[in-house]
Amino acid sequence: MQESATCRRYAPADLSPRVLYVSETLLAVDKPAGIIVHGDGTGTKTLTDLVRNAVERGAIDHVAPTCAPEIQALQRLDRDTTGIVLFSICKHTQGAYDALIAAHGARKHYLAVAEGRVPWDQRDIRVPIGRDRHDARRMRASRTGKDAHTEATVLDRRRIDGRWYTLLDLRLYSGRKHQIRVHLAHEGFPLVGDALYGAGDTRSLMLHARRLAFTDPVSRALVDIHAPIPKRFRDLFPRSCARLFDM
Repeated sequence: MQESATCRRYAPADLSPRVLYVSETLLAVDKPAGIIVHGDGTGTKTLTDLVRNAVERGAIDHVAPTCAPEIQALQRLDRDTTGIVLFSICKHTQGAYDALIAAHGARKHYLAVAEGRVPWDQRDIRVPIGRDRHDARRMRASRTGKDAHTEATVLDRRRIDGRWYTLLDLRLYSGRKHQIRVHLAHEGFPLVGDALYGAGDTRSLMLHARRLAFTDPVSRALVDIHAPIPKRFRDLFPRSCARLFDM
């Protein structure tokens, strides 16, 4: 399996956000790899900067440029994870959305490719997660950690150049840092491209936030957002990825 080298680091001038959903109070965009969502204290440009700049320029329909300073990300994805990130547009309704996320009131599905041939078809992974005392960058499975719950379903398995890969749908019932990465590594099947928990390779991280569904606490509308499946997944599992929008 051939994958690209280390993901490019993006700055807001490089691209405009792909809008997946917009309402009077919410905005969802498709995050590319290589950009962080929130500031990390280093001055690195973020996805939040990108979205605010686009709104300020009038580049996002139905969102007034005057809203730009109030826009806040409601979720966090790792730098090299792609997919749906939700933003609050209005300060006066942000609290309702913060509460929705904190209560795990949104149905979240991720697409991932794991190293190896996963032997089970479905697994309910309930393994607490805590910080790794020996490496500040890492989390770890820990009996004294916080509860974490991931439902993993195998979508496909494929052998390429003598190595097995498994395509998985992962539903999160909690939101711990690096939850999917830690849980799959704990099961013995780390994500392809995961230099922190896997083989330490430089391939693209195969993790994508593909679906987010919830009842909007402000409008009471049913919201079901899908992000397009990236080419790196479609190239590896074309038929399975084509069926994903039916799930």
